[in-house]
Order: sequence, then structure tokens, then C-alpha cells
Amino acid sequence: MIYFSQLINQNVWDGFGSIVGKLEDILIDGTEKKMPPIVALRLKKNPLGIEFIPANQIASLWPSITLRVGADRIKAYTPTGHELRLLDRVLDQQIVDTEGKRLVRVNDLQIARARELFVLTGVDVSGSGLLRRLGMEKIGRAVGNVINKTSEPVVIPWEFVASIEHDDPLRLSVSQNKLVKMPPADIAAIVDELDRHTSAAILEGFNNEALADTLEESSPDLQLTILSNMTPQRAADILEEMDPDEAADLLADLPTDTSEELLGLMEKDEALDLQTLLKYPEDTAGGIMTTEFSYVPDNITTHQAIDFLRNSEDASEDEVMYYVHIVDSQGRLKGIVTLRDLVMADPQSSLKQWEEPDVISVEPLTSQEDVAYLIAKYNLLSIPVVNPESEEMLGVVTMDDALDVVLPTAWKKRLPRLF
Repeated sequence: MIYFSQLINQNVWDGFGSIVGKLEDILIDGTEKKMPPIVALRLKKNPLGIEFIPANQIASLWPSITLRVGADRIKAYTPTGHELRLLDRVLDQQIVDTEGKRLVRVNDLQIARARELFVLTGVDVSGSGLLRRLGMEKIGRAVGNVINKTSEPVVIPWEFVASIEHDDPLRLSVSQNKLVKMPPADIAAIVDELDRHTSAAILEGFNNEALADTLEESSPDLQLTILSNMTPQRAADILEEMDPDEAADLLADLPTDTSEELLGLMEKDEALDLQTLLKYPEDTAGGIMTTEFSYVPDNITTHQAIDFLRNSEDASEDEVMYYVHIVDSQGRLKGIVTLRDLVMADPQSSLKQWEEPDVISVEPLTSQEDVAYLIAKYNLLSIPVVNPESEEMLGVVTMDDALDVVLPTAWKKRLPRLF
């Protein structure tokens, strides 16, 4: 393998052994490819007045940079503007390793020969890559041998590299397509490390669903920054895609006028759900519950219950659906059944045979501490929130939201997401 740091400032020789300049930079194109090809070399101190030499005139890059032709037959390359200059735009830049799901800095670049082409194969993010650039690789290796700890190159294949340069729309679009395939929690952890302008540029290209999922895992500061950079209509669309409890928390942090404007732009049912959540203190069951839960009517068979869930819009919004809540025609909670029992039951058996009638529930104004205590005491994944007067079921508090009282939100978001 050839490393970029070994080539910079090296003499460039023509086919007859004459120096035609020194290498200043390398240009690649097709950055969306797994191994983008080198298309040109950029020279400095060139007596011929030729700045760019096309890749098809390169004979070798290592151990010496040699051309196929004599100086009199060099044909200049004219950049199209789509090329990526490695020294100018990649080396020392921060990039996202989409495979390792981390933000790293490029210390060197790895180049290889592929038949008649030279291609960029990956980026070296290791300490040894930095030592190589500084001309201290041998010293570093000697020190490593003394302390019995060697430093090997850590090369990320180019196909797993996502650029975070927000002033390059073409390549940023390619990076967004790579990033959006990562788990939302990993995306959030990465963009939270970036400056807010860069974070906003990266997330702007996400579709509404992917952006909503990412914002749910992000810090409140980043959430506010991203929403403030959007048009009000798109911000409203994003809030509709978020879990109601997360969207309500975000709205509560916005100025009252902005919050009311966004609610006015949302679908009526979605807005009503959020307004319901916003009227409760944020440290109560009503303030942390979600209105997206699965339910079925009472007095039906288990087969009918499964059909009901399959066609229920409310059930389709429930990301977990471990518990299925049984309600009467007035929406009053009568019992619960686990999805496992529902699936394993005789299709013609009555739902009442499988329901748990003694449901542990809480009221909207139950403190978050008490909710967390009950979930832990009874080993629950979620707990229903019921209106104490009408007995109507209002929502559920999931275990991960109850954890907020024990762990700060920033730390909770680093845990495996169960809901």
C-alpha cells in the first residue's frame, strides 16, 4: 500500500528521468464509489507551467512518482470542479466512520494500484499515521518496541467514510445517505460532538422520519438548534413524527409563541395529543407519558383482537406493543394481556380468559419518582396512566422514560434503547 504522506512534496519525474516539479496535491473523483480513482496530480515548482497532470500519464507513484511520457508530451488536466483535493479537503479533517460509528480525524490516506488506475482505498486514523506524516514512524516503532506496545495503522475503508463538510453539497449528500443508515442513537452521539452549524447542515438532508428518530436521541440544545433552522411547516412535520412525549418536551423548551405556531401547523389529532401532555408538569406521569399505545375492545375473541390490532392505526404507532390494553366502549381500562399470550392463545377463546384484570396503573399527576418505583417493584416494561375520575386510559409511561428520574437524560440516552 502507498500512503499519501509518502508522496507529498516528492519530485515528479518524466519518462526520461527529468524532474518536472514537486507533488502538491492529488485529485480524486467519484467519491461515492468504494475506491474512487485518482484523476490528476497537482504540481508545484513546475518549470513547464503545467499545474495538473492527468492520471493516465502516471506510470508509478511509489517508490518514485514517474510519468509515462517525456516533459514535452505532458498534456495538462483541466479540473471540472467535481474533484476532491486530498491535501486541501480531506487530510486533517474530521470524518464519520459509519462502520465504527464514531467521529475521527484523518491522519493519512491509503492509496493502491488497481490495474491501470490508482485509487483511494481508505483513511488512516491511527497515531502511527500521524507519526508517518511527521517523519517519526521509525522513532515511534522503536519506542513501541521498548515498551512492548506497537502502534499499527487503523485504516477505514473509503466506503465507510462520511464527510461532514457542510460547504460541499454534492459530497454532503453522499455522506447523508451513508449516515442515515446508522442507528439514530449513534447519529445523535456524533452530531452532538460537532459545532451546531455543521450538525444542522448534516441533518437537514435527512427525511422527516429519520430526522425525528435522531432528534429523539439528541441533546435538548441540538434539538432546539435543528428546529430553529427549519421552516415552521417542516418543524411541525418533524414533531408529528416524534414520539409524543419527546415532542412535548421539545415544545415545552420553545418560546410560547413558537410552540403555539407549530401546534397550529400540525394535524389536529397530533396537536391535541401534545396539548394534553403539555398541560401536565414535566416531572409527573402525565408529563412523561406517551399517547401511543395498543388497545383492543373487551368482549371479543383473541382472534378478533389480533385482527383489530392489525388494522388499528393506534397500534401501528406503538413501537413496542408488549402489553395490549383492554378497554370498554368509553375507553376505560379493564385489563391487559401480553402480546405473547395473545398470539399463543386459542383463536376462538375469549379475551377475558387471558386478561390480567388487576392492572397496576398511575394517575396523570403521580410523581415521576413514584412511577419509577412502581415499574421497578412490579418489573414492568410500561405502566398505564388513567384518569382517576373517568377511569379513561390516557397513555403509558415506558420504562426508559421512567429512568429519567434515576439517570440524567444525557446518560440514559447512552443505554440500549428498549422502546
